Amino acid sequence: MYQEKGILVSVLIFLIFRFCTCIDTITLTRPVNDGDILVSSGENFALGFFSPANSTNRYVGVWYNKVSEQTVVWVANRDQPITNSSGILSVDETGNLVLHEKDQGLVFWSTNVSGVVNDVSAQLLDSGNLVLFQGLVNKEVYLWQSFDHPSNTLLPDMKFGLDKKTGLNRVVTSWKSTGNPGVGDYSCKLEFVGSPQLFLFHGMTKVWRTGSWTGLRWSGIPEMDGKDLYNVTYTNNNDEVVIVYQMRNSTIFSRIVVTESGTMDRLTWQEADRKWVRFWSAPNDQCDGYNHCGPFGLCDPYRLGTFECDCLPGYEPRSPQNWYLRDGSKGCKIKPGTQMCKAETGSLRQPILGLKACEGLCLGDCTCMGYASADISKGAEGEGCITWHGDIIDTRTFTDGGQSFYIRVDSDELAKNSSKRLQRSRTKQFLVIGMPMIVAGIFLCTFILCYIRKKPAKRDEAEVGFSFTNSLKSLKGSLTEKDIGENTDLHVFDLSTITIATDSFSHSNRLGEGGFGTVYKVKLLI
Repeated sequence: MYQEKGILVSVLIFLIFRFCTCIDTITLTRPVNDGDILVSSGENFALGFFSPANSTNRYVGVWYNKVSEQTVVWVANRDQPITNSSGILSVDETGNLVLHEKDQGLVFWSTNVSGVVNDVSAQLLDSGNLVLFQGLVNKEVYLWQSFDHPSNTLLPDMKFGLDKKTGLNRVVTSWKSTGNPGVGDYSCKLEFVGSPQLFLFHGMTKVWRTGSWTGLRWSGIPEMDGKDLYNVTYTNNNDEVVIVYQMRNSTIFSRIVVTESGTMDRLTWQEADRKWVRFWSAPNDQCDGYNHCGPFGLCDPYRLGTFECDCLPGYEPRSPQNWYLRDGSKGCKIKPGTQMCKAETGSLRQPILGLKACEGLCLGDCTCMGYASADISKGAEGEGCITWHGDIIDTRTFTDGGQSFYIRVDSDELAKNSSKRLQRSRTKQFLVIGMPMIVAGIFLCTFILCYIRKKPAKRDEAEVGFSFTNSLKSLKGSLTEKDIGENTDLHVFDLSTITIATDSFSHSNRLGEGGFGTVYKVKLLI
């Protein structure tokens, strides 16, 4: 009796365990019908049939299971919707995942794995990856995975980039619209233009690019540095060139989406507000536009009121008329008479994009137009070398997070810019030395004016003037002759001059009253 009960309990446990381990799995005998839902083991993602907003078409997709706003991250039959609820997703005899109607007469989508494979199953992982593998035990070798065929979304742990062994280059494409998940007009993929970088396309036209990898982030996305939110791994070896995002906190949902409006957004779910919040977005301003200022143009979006495009040192607008009309697409050309490949050439540091070992390599090659550090993860100067040959495009300024970039110039331009840097240095020196003197002078003048107003009207003017002048002499005496000689903009005035300049401290020249007395406006002819 007890033995029979034990056997019965064991059978029940086996059945329950088998059921629980299969709710995220599709097998030859367990398909997914329209209305069924698969849920990953950690319940982060779900798979099933859905209809987009304002549409009755049916699609198979993967969405966040714990997010109240249905957010689809992958779609199987993007351009082949089912117009009724008779769809079935199953594993067929060829070892493929197949989406078909009940009569199996019409196939809407398939994994299209070549060759006949026995004992195949598909599983929805807790990363959101739908994988096809052989058998129920060996789950290490994937025959196919949805992460290799993304829709409009990049998820954490998803490899994005090129598999050199198979030639697979993963492409993320926008939806056609919010109600149509078909392949849209915008796409993002990895391209090899000198150094690998991601490009955003509108059709076949380049719209924006990330720039090269700096060891910390893509050079064109300084705001991408979200170390508190996620880790980023960039791999470039003989097997692959890929980038992978991994969340530091697995309970936080974050994704990158190529939108139908032509942007690439990182969004993070805020449970308290029950909405997706944008972490960063690109393109973000006019300087993010691909080739916006043309070859050898420098874009500065912070030049308020003026054209954002300028030419790199040693260059001038190729079309002054277009430049005047604020069209920088033709870019810049080398100034007439410039000799770029003489022994006297050098490089100027541009604070937009550090490095010393690379300079000799670049200057020794007349086709090298600029260079920068390849990896700044260990400091601003960095290590490694990346060089530019031919036209240099898409240089721009950032308020924070940029990288130093060096451009080849001739000796005349090098000397001119060196002179400018010296002048700027002297200006800064004056500001550091001169400003305390000016502040002290203003403080002293305010104090004396307050003193004058509080004294009787018959006070001997000469005595006050003497005290004022000697006080300024005392101030001057506290400075070195070098300070006084280099700061000729600091002037000393006697009391009679100030009296005239304020119209005998007229009320009409009164600006206000501070903690040390009244402040007056003065008019001086110097």
